[in-house]
Amino acid sequence: MTQTLPPEIREALDAHTTVTLAYADEGGPQACAVLYAVAEGPGAPSGTSAAGPAALDDVSGRPGPVRAPVLVFVTSAATRHGRALLAGDTRVAFTAQRDGQEWTALTGLQGRGVCRLLRGADRAAAWRAYSARFPYVEGTERLRQAMERAELWELRPDWIRLIDNAKGFGHKSEWVRTDP
Repeated sequence: MTQTLPPEIREALDAHTTVTLAYADEGGPQACAVLYAVAEGPGAPSGTSAAGPAALDDVSGRPGPVRAPVLVFVTSAATRHGRALLAGDTRVAFTAQRDGQEWTALTGLQGRGVCRLLRGADRAAAWRAYSARFPYVEGTERLRQAMERAELWELRPDWIRLIDNAKGFGHKSEWVRTDP
């Protein structure tokens, strides 16, 4: 495991658009799929962006590791998962992978983290990353207005594992957040 995000994990985050978010509420465990963008967050270098390639290394300025990825997603607080995330314990697990993969080339992400509803300047910054990743959300006036009213959330992973069977059966790269 490493403190800096290995480039292959950042590339996998950038390659996918949907995470399956798992949480628990009074009704038990549940999962939902949400579209996400990788956004800048405290501890992430200024070169990170939702639309660009892997982030810039803090020291060299070349593409390299990121310390603290942040995923942003849109969902209503009125949904079951929105209510669960607002209710207190915001710990979640997540996965991201392509459908229809052969087992010898299977790749995917597993992770755990904390979610929170974004407001004010945090929401505005996250919205820029989200709309850069999904430019169609501002393509029509009706959708743009609906998205402006929607709640925007942050998923701050504290552990991510990349499985990449193309590098050998069960090959794993892991990252653990060390900053608060």
